[in-house]
Amino acid sequence: MKLDIQEYANKSVLCWLATSSREGEPNVSPKEIFLALNPATLLIANIASPTSERNIRDNPRVCVSYIDVFEQRGCKIKGKAKVIEPADPEWEDYLAKLKTLAGESFPIKNIFEVSVFKSANLLAPSYLLFPERNVEQQIESAMKAYGVKVETG
Repeated sequence: MKLDIQEYANKSVLCWLATSSREGEPNVSPKEIFLALNPATLLIANIASPTSERNIRDNPRVCVSYIDVFEQRGCKIKGKAKVIEPADPEWEDYLAKLKTLAGESFPIKNIFEVSVFKSANLLAPSYLLFPERNVEQQIESAMKAYGVKVETG
């Protein structure tokens, strides 16, 4: 099952950015404003992530994951990140793209640009345990497990 990086970025509410310090201390933090610019580049708004920023400056190797919580599948992306600042030539274009998601509500300090080296599918274990389930059944099972009710009318 091939998953599209851009499709799952658009479907996800949060992504998780994993970084590590120069000494190898890991850090994982949720990010609300992000997009897949293309299959080879992710943009993540730095709103309030001083540890992620420091780690990227010291060690640019990162892992990003996002998952559709109801489908219980998504992507894991490994790559190299750099911090894009307001003085950088890409800033205005990247900021405009992220502002379409964030509006003016989120103050974007800088932007993490991730160059994708490798990507892989993420699947919940239930896909392996219950291979007869299709995506719609997986969504139904997840909604039931999370107590989500769909309102009609």
